[in-house]
Amino acid sequence: MEWFNPDWLGPIMFFGALVLIFTGYPVAFALSGTALVFALVGMKLELLDFALLQALPQRIFGVMQSYTLLAVPFFILMGTILERTGLAEDLLRTMGIAFGRLRGGLGLSVVIVGTLLAAATGVVGATVVAMGLIALPVMLQYGYSRSLATGVICASGTLGQVIPPSIVLIVLADQLGVSVGDLFVGSLVPGLMLAAMYAVYVAAVALLRPQAAPAMPAEARDLGGWALWGQILKVMMPPLVLIVVVLGSIFIGWATPTEAGAFGALGAMLLAFANRRLTFRSVLESMDSTARLTSMVLFILVGSQMFSLVFRGLYGDLWVEELLTNLPGGEIGFLVLTNLAVFVLGFFIDFFEIAFIIVPLLAPVAGRILAPLFPEFDEPARMALVWFGVMIGMNLQTSFLTPPFGFSLFYLRGVAPPQVSTGDIYRGAVPFIVIQLLGLLAIVWEPRLVTKLLELGVGSQY
Repeated sequence: MEWFNPDWLGPIMFFGALVLIFTGYPVAFALSGTALVFALVGMKLELLDFALLQALPQRIFGVMQSYTLLAVPFFILMGTILERTGLAEDLLRTMGIAFGRLRGGLGLSVVIVGTLLAAATGVVGATVVAMGLIALPVMLQYGYSRSLATGVICASGTLGQVIPPSIVLIVLADQLGVSVGDLFVGSLVPGLMLAAMYAVYVAAVALLRPQAAPAMPAEARDLGGWALWGQILKVMMPPLVLIVVVLGSIFIGWATPTEAGAFGALGAMLLAFANRRLTFRSVLESMDSTARLTSMVLFILVGSQMFSLVFRGLYGDLWVEELLTNLPGGEIGFLVLTNLAVFVLGFFIDFFEIAFIIVPLLAPVAGRILAPLFPEFDEPARMALVWFGVMIGMNLQTSFLTPPFGFSLFYLRGVAPPQVSTGDIYRGAVPFIVIQLLGLLAIVWEPRLVTKLLELGVGSQY
């Protein structure tokens, strides 16, 4: 096989794994299976030492013992408890009445509730389904454009990916080797900025096309005056207190994200108990959802560990490094290529798969290439990775809205009324994809949107 160049094994392995994933094969098994096949090929060609594979058990046990990743099930449990005990329904009904007198008011209420649920739960599927079941029929009943109504629900439901405590940010912090607390602090301003951009778009549509976002009739707003303010305080204060305590303890440095997540899960149960909604069934269903999603994350992570070990053993990491460091344009070329690759892959594969396959290959190069952009910091490479992580998180958020496999689109399609077509949902998502890309460009153009709070000393050592 003199014609075969052994340097091709790494690239072939990378694209082979992507082909398996695109065919719908389970990601964890696609990664681990590809790793085993190419490990055998590498040993057959005497390019890979069997001793390298002996490190695999240690890497897998390292995943199982990760204190950072322990935060994942806690925040998932916190979110599912709040969702299954009626928090989303209470917030949507009350905010709908509060803003219903304004043109576009129902759309604005969806954005506000989506932001609050993002900070309280971080679970996209639960948020989109809850708002689809509660808000969508009301918006259609009062004459909202079907594309606007579905678009704002899908987009607001995805805010949980970039507003902390986000599961994606925890995974990205683990893969990039940076503090979860720093990534949470860095993503706070961009996440709120994105929510504000959604609200501005809804208000602009209501102003320019009043028939697409009419106000609710007076008879539909059954609360007013002090009764309305009392209801707003009743439904908003408990989740706001929980958000402030959980995120505040991380930002100030009093608790690690794992400890804050455990407290958040307990706090969610106490809130449900105080509202007399904590039932054995709701706790059991929440724990079942938490176990399923956590197991999926860990199985993918174990598969990615096997993949990266063999990939590096075949010098695939050197191929990636050479490819990225020799791009024209330096930092700009690197940012354009990586963001374009993540955006395009988001059309076809899940954000977890991108985080576990692509990000570990980019991280070493990103820290070195982007560090010169942050000379004012004591650790410019670390700050570059935090900025890069928030950027990737914002980019990954688009994967929930990009057809044909946008998960938010599927979640809403499953609960939407029959008169709402799949085409309506896809058309509604397009303006919000553009808004997300504008938000991404904003943090690329102005890194201080991510780093300013960290520069002021907000954040923790965790």
